Amino acid sequence: MNVTQEKSVKPEKRKYPLNQIYFYLTGGCNLRCRHCWIESKYKEGGHSLPALGLDLFQSIIKQAKPLGLSCVKLTGGEPLLHPQIKDILELIHAENLGFSLETNGLLCSPELASKMADCKNSFIAVSLDGSEAQTHEWVRGIDGCFEDTLNGIRNLVKAGLRPQIIMTIMRRNKDQMEAVVRLAESLGVGSVKFNILQSIARGERMYEAGEALPIEELIGLGNWVENVLSPSTSLRLYYSQPMAFLPLGKIFSDNGGGSSICRILNILGVLSDGSYALCGIGETVPELVFGRAASDQLEDIWDKTPAYLELREGIPHRFEGICRKCLMKGLCLGSCVAQNYYRSKNFWTGNWFCEEAHQHGLFPETRIIPRNRNINS
Repeated sequence: MNVTQEKSVKPEKRKYPLNQIYFYLTGGCNLRCRHCWIESKYKEGGHSLPALGLDLFQSIIKQAKPLGLSCVKLTGGEPLLHPQIKDILELIHAENLGFSLETNGLLCSPELASKMADCKNSFIAVSLDGSEAQTHEWVRGIDGCFEDTLNGIRNLVKAGLRPQIIMTIMRRNKDQMEAVVRLAESLGVGSVKFNILQSIARGERMYEAGEALPIEELIGLGNWVENVLSPSTSLRLYYSQPMAFLPLGKIFSDNGGGSSICRILNILGVLSDGSYALCGIGETVPELVFGRAASDQLEDIWDKTPAYLELREGIPHRFEGICRKCLMKGLCLGSCVAQNYYRSKNFWTGNWFCEEAHQHGLFPETRIIPRNRNINS
């Protein structure tokens, strides 16, 4: 692909710059993950699924740069299924944009790994949900994918990258957390992040099946990761609990310590059909889709969409429940307002993790605004 780099345009100073776009490149996936919050369609054989066109991708980048764009994230579905993924990676490199990618690792060939490594500030996250094949493949729904995932990780490491392993914690695999860290050490990755299973889309069925852990156990695992597992390894370990449950040293390092936090005021989602959305949640929540890149100007979407205006006006003082009383609300931003909205149709509902912890008397008292302070400050 030949990419002609245009003269750089200095973005105007904005109160809310569009720093990052999450591109959900494909509507399909080569795995059938039981907990997928996007509910990606399984791609079999020659069956085609929606994929964002290269020309549209390039047009969005061009419109976004004057708004402050400095980084893109590729996700999906499985982004490496995109038929023009090599061209997309070359375009990101040519535009000198920061780059991150979330993948299941199966298609991380040496060639693609090399192209990812060429991009600016490359950060690659690979999903691995168990230390052995039986567990990982139960979660991911396809026999034989465990070794393919490990080979993908090895290809990334050989290309000079230090990917992050992401493990979604559930009853089925929680006892393999330490073993996954040891496996990660042997693979040469840079970090491991433990995600908490979310009750969204397919994840709801996991909750109904009893695969989710109770709040007491989730908090206990967070303390164990921080105080026992982390000191035992040179890898950076992250546990995606809300910021109120992290030690201060973790909060003010590594961009929040890998906590479950979304910079919602500075990101935009683009779905595989070319729709603009709050994020991938637009796949299952139609009212959080705001327009189409093929017909709508990105600047109009970013500056005039009612949902974004509401969030900019309301964060953090409109949060409800324990989030309203939390000292960390100005940094945490509700942890994930899209997830909060999915559960309640209300952006301002307190985060479910924090609400359950508070109900069980487990929310840290040191993170609650004192009675003599203005709760709206």
